[in-house]
Amino acid sequence: MTLHISSLHKSFAKGVATGTVNVLSDISLSIDAGSFVSIIGPSGCGKSTLLRLIAGLARPTSGTIQLDGELISGVSEKTGFVFQSYALFPWLTVVDNIAFPLAMKNVPKAQRRAQAMEYVGRFGLSGFERSYPVELSGGMQQRVAIARSLIDNAEVLLMDEPFGALDSQTRSCMQQFLLEVWRQTCCTILLITHNIDEAVYLGQRVICLTQRPARVGDDIPVEVPYPRDVTSDEFNVYRRRILRFLDREHSAAPGGNPSC
Repeated sequence: MTLHISSLHKSFAKGVATGTVNVLSDISLSIDAGSFVSIIGPSGCGKSTLLRLIAGLARPTSGTIQLDGELISGVSEKTGFVFQSYALFPWLTVVDNIAFPLAMKNVPKAQRRAQAMEYVGRFGLSGFERSYPVELSGGMQQRVAIARSLIDNAEVLLMDEPFGALDSQTRSCMQQFLLEVWRQTCCTILLITHNIDEAVYLGQRVICLTQRPARVGDDIPVEVPYPRDVTSDEFNVYRRRILRFLDREHSAAPGGNPSC
């Protein structure tokens, strides 16, 4: 399912006296179906806003976003959203959290439970289906969140810093898990990260956004086969290129100070 973004602009009103804040400026991108794309850029540049626009959770000031030629004008069942904070319902069990999108569509209880239990098995959650989010580790909570986003056959998975709150070991395991999910589902994944190694390790392509108002400052195809070795010379070529880009953007921030 091809995603096409054309001349996208987004601004927010600050108030009568202070005018508007321009967040995104003339962003144009084409993302092929089934691809894995990392998005990186300075803090506060508009990465999350871009994902919210693609999800239909906000509307652009101007420009268009199309999914397989269809204009995105609201929340679509074709997209799933995974947040850094997991966003699980604390009063629902694992299986009921996963099945929630089906419950909202009035799918019969037995059918939605059966489908949710398939994800419980596939995502390594067996034995925890009756557990509540507070009883799960961070990595397990994020598995539940990903399963919930995919159960309704989402074809585009939007992920906003999904592993940012995890320790390094759990983060590494979740990166491997996400690559396996991507291979199995063939869905399109757009992942926001502030971690350069994560961007290169996961993405077939790394899109670098500039300081606000954000535009595409660099679009890097990562031509390294999976699995990738983060200590290899070719991996370091991409790491250095992104690091130089971010250094330039931080230097260009008002006062020359990093925005992060």
